[in-house]
Amino acid sequence: MPSFGKSLIILGLIIAAIGALFTFAGKIPWLGRLPGDIYVKKENFTFYFPLATSIIISLILSLILWLFRK
Repeated sequence: MPSFGKSLIILGLIIAAIGALFTFAGKIPWLGRLPGDIYVKKENFTFYFPLATSIIISLILSLILWLFRK
């Protein structure tokens, strides 16, 4: 049972970190405006796909999870 408690604490910390990221994401100027992000704007249509931002966030989360497993 103690390992289950540790897992819940780690999961809670990860959720809190993600919540903080969403809260302060607007204050990080480069987030969502990287060179690899796709942005198409026409008269009645706007398409935005944050490809490079998604890749960087995925790499950071993968690194964090890898460190926790070790």
